[in-house]
Amino acid sequence: MRGVVRTFLFMLVALTALAGALVYTVASRGLCTRVQPRWIEERAARGVRQLATSSAVRDMSNPVTGTPAVFEDGLAHFADHCASCHGNDGSGTDLGKSFYPPVPDMRAARTQNLTDGELFSIIENGIRLTGMPAWGNGTPEGEASSWALVHFIRRLPALSPGDIARMQELNPKSPAEFREEEEARRFLAGDEPIKTSAPAERQGHH
Repeated sequence: MRGVVRTFLFMLVALTALAGALVYTVASRGLCTRVQPRWIEERAARGVRQLATSSAVRDMSNPVTGTPAVFEDGLAHFADHCASCHGNDGSGTDLGKSFYPPVPDMRAARTQNLTDGELFSIIENGIRLTGMPAWGNGTPEGEASSWALVHFIRRLPALSPGDIARMQELNPKSPAEFREEEEARRFLAGDEPIKTSAPAERQGHH
C-alpha cells in the first residue's frame, strides 16, 4: 500500500512540474521549437517516461541473441526507418534536432544507460508529445525486429566506417536522388537522357 501511495505522489509531482513548465514555456516563449527545453522540462519528461514503462518491461532482458545476422537486420531497419531523424550514427539529423524536444544523441550515456526493456518499450510504443512514433505492430515478428534494434542501438558508439557506408546505401532516397541515379545509369548505358517538361508556374496558397 505504501508503495502505491509513493508511486501516486511521485506521478502527481512529476505531472504538476511538467504542467507548470509547459505553462511557463508557453507564456514566456510561445510554442516555438527552436529553443532548448529547460532542465525542469527534461527532468519531468524523463520521470514521466520512466513511469510509463512498467517495471516488468523495464527489467526485461533481450530475448533475441545478438548474432551478426541480428546486427545486420537492426542496421538495415535503423537505416530505413530511423536514420532520417536520428542519423546513421545516432547523433541526430537537422530534422531530428528541430523537434521539441530534439532527438538525443543515441551514442551518449542518456540513451545507452537505459535498460534493454526501456529501449524496447520506446521503439514499440513511442513517446507522446514528441516526434517518436510507435513502431510496434503487435506481432511476434515486429517485437523481434524491435529487439534487434535494441542490439543495434547498443553498437552505435562503435559503428565502423563500413557500417555507415552500408547504411547510406539503405537510406530512403528522395525522388530527386532516384532521378539522379536513373540519369547516371542511362548515361553509362548510352541511352537518351530523360526528357522533362518545363516546370509549372508556382501558384500561391489559397
